[in-house]
Amino acid sequence: MASFRAFLNSPVGPKTTHFWGPVSNWGFILAGLADTQKPPELISGQMTGVLCVYSALFMRFAWVVRPRNHFLMVTHASNECVQLYQLSRWAKGQWYLQHKEDKPTTSQ
Repeated sequence: MASFRAFLNSPVGPKTTHFWGPVSNWGFILAGLADTQKPPELISGQMTGVLCVYSALFMRFAWVVRPRNHFLMVTHASNECVQLYQLSRWAKGQWYLQHKEDKPTTSQ
């Protein structure tokens, strides 16, 4: 009971925005995971790249802020993984489409 009370009153506990901010960021992660089932042609390379940079910057922020916000760090590390996977799918899809257009079609 004492450890739960300590968690509730912690500087990064559920009474603060340092807790609810990362909770809301899980929406990005869940959306990214849902998008893994869609074709790569529907992925926005620019938006996925922006989300990669965003998560990388906030991973650093979560590490240097005092007190360290490990929950925020894990949230952005998870989003970084999902977005990098999506970016790789987008890049492979672009490469495939480019090479598909370069190949001459044989017709009889």
